[in-house]
Amino acid sequence: MTSQRFQFERVFTVLEDQSGLRLDRFVQEALQSADFLLSRSKVNELIESGHILVSGKSLKSSSKVKSGSQIFVRVPLPTPSDLVPLDFPIKILFEDEHCLVVHKPAGLVVHPAAGHAQDTLVNALLHKVKDLKIGFKEMRPGIVHRLDKDTSGILVVAKTDLAIENLSQQFKEKSVHRIYYALVYGQMKLSAGKIETLLERHPLHRKKFHSGSRGKLAITHYKTLKESRGISLIQCQLETGRTHQIRVHLSERDCPIVADPIYSTPRRMKALSGELIKEIQDLKGIGLHARELGFKHPKSNEFLLFKEDWPDSLTPLVKKLGFSDV
Repeated sequence: MTSQRFQFERVFTVLEDQSGLRLDRFVQEALQSADFLLSRSKVNELIESGHILVSGKSLKSSSKVKSGSQIFVRVPLPTPSDLVPLDFPIKILFEDEHCLVVHKPAGLVVHPAAGHAQDTLVNALLHKVKDLKIGFKEMRPGIVHRLDKDTSGILVVAKTDLAIENLSQQFKEKSVHRIYYALVYGQMKLSAGKIETLLERHPLHRKKFHSGSRGKLAITHYKTLKESRGISLIQCQLETGRTHQIRVHLSERDCPIVADPIYSTPRRMKALSGELIKEIQDLKGIGLHARELGFKHPKSNEFLLFKEDWPDSLTPLVKKLGFSDV
């Protein structure tokens, strides 16, 4: 039986001015001083797994350290991943050593799931980005938010544990700027407004979500930008980011997203011209595009804003509707 190998092993001594600090905070700051950066959540994992000992004893993360105590820290090598790099073209809008911003095309799943083990955005990133951090037993390296398979648009991906923690917190605090453009059938009764519901999984249809009484809070701000030939262009700004949020909110206002196989039906195309019907039938994905993404850089705290025009899959339909200038 081979002994476990570690990427970092060191003993730290608690100084007098550090006495009283929580164990997890002390370890994180000690590692940082040794140029080995880990997020607080990863430090807590190490404490819980017995890789951090205080004078030979395993303690809780919330335990207060005492002056003179010896803190033994071991960081295991990352667990080998079963993920296989995929040679798939991905457009990168921004990249540095902390994070990268990509444009996900419609039809591509973000991370491995049932039915999609090795043909995802994560697999494509592993092929393209050589320093993407896997972490401990991580099957979703760097993923802090996602887009539905059939939705195109902008995603930010973390490259370090600290970036994952920082960006995840920004999403949790609802401070991330997210604008989507949606092509929908029909017209909204009000040209602008706020939709606020509780979203939960549909009791009868496994793939669907709906507004219920016991779900998670979902808030979408919307406004109509243009209308043409039976289709409207709606701008949606997310305050929350629930699964299928925009798709549910707009369909429940009788304006389902164009080509949405779950929340719309082919009958919604009956009032359209044959030319538009042909374009919609040929679409790859649905008429939903994550147009803008803004967040604070996880290291510098500088606010970064990215905008991405319509993907090639939607451009012909957008042009026929006269929405290209929006």
